Amino acid sequence: MTINRDFLFKLLDAAAPSGLERRAADVWLAEAATFARTHEDHYGNVYAEVGPEDAPAVALMGHLDEIGLIVSHVGDEGFLSVLPVGGWDPQVLVGQRIRVLAPGGDLIGVIGKKAIHVMDADERTKASRIEDLWIDLGLSKEEVTEQVPVGTYAVIEQGPIMVGTRVVGRALDNRVGAFIVLEALRAVAGKNLPYRVVAVGTSQEEIGCFGAQLGGYHLNPVAGVAVDVTHETKQPGVSEKKYGVVPFGSGANLTVSPMVSPVLTRQMTDAGREAGVPFTLSASGRYSGTDADALTLVRAGVPTAVVSIPNRYMHSPSEMVDERDVKACTDIIAAWLERLPQGADFTRR
Repeated sequence: MTINRDFLFKLLDAAAPSGLERRAADVWLAEAATFARTHEDHYGNVYAEVGPEDAPAVALMGHLDEIGLIVSHVGDEGFLSVLPVGGWDPQVLVGQRIRVLAPGGDLIGVIGKKAIHVMDADERTKASRIEDLWIDLGLSKEEVTEQVPVGTYAVIEQGPIMVGTRVVGRALDNRVGAFIVLEALRAVAGKNLPYRVVAVGTSQEEIGCFGAQLGGYHLNPVAGVAVDVTHETKQPGVSEKKYGVVPFGSGANLTVSPMVSPVLTRQMTDAGREAGVPFTLSASGRYSGTDADALTLVRAGVPTAVVSIPNRYMHSPSEMVDERDVKACTDIIAAWLERLPQGADFTRR
């Protein structure tokens, strides 16, 4: 079992919050160009494709953006007030080092918060709010004002590492999904495919799946797969009754929900069984919370499946995934693509 760890780590190292995906997009495109046709759109989506150029498209989507911060105000002492870009638990930010993506070059700072010694007794028991935190760059107000305009983005400064067989780092949600769709495309490149298979590194999923909506309209695919992370369920406090049994090492997780195509899900499970790829099932009573929700509703509708990677500590600088599950997600998508017949009927039955 091997994955392209060098490529994955390059993706994870790239600072690319929602709306500013350029750095991760460049890494993704450079890798894609080694084996596929590539292009991009004005909104931050990047595309790689193999198969006949005039054939109907099948889209594989994994979003490149990560949660981040955006500067809303420069205070009298040069401290930066920020707003969240995407869904933060503010407790995660306390004490972190921060990379500020300033126009003239990145700046490294820290998240500031009153020390416990100078808190009142009632403050010590309260959860931190993002409006009570700030970024300290160690610079004067004049230097900060000159270098950091309002609207500057920031991300946590923490790169990827290996912990046993597990990858740990920020932005695994969902840089690992963008990695998987491209690796699945690589696996079927050069094969006699009846479809034009297009991997898409999508933008702005964390703030509303907007890139998937635009990308889906652009491609008008006959079917699609959204790849994202899901909650690994052996960590304390995560309900298997709610999220299913999704431990590390269990393989690809497939979502069953009213919005997800049952035809694609059946095809995917059949392909997994035939190819010997491990997988689990999870249920959702409504939408999936992934790019699939946008892609499904594009134009006249796109039959879509959801493939997920078990992930611990989501939306933190220490997200964790297992390489075995990353490989299984890649393999089950490739197996499905290789078995997909020309003119497949995706009508729900």
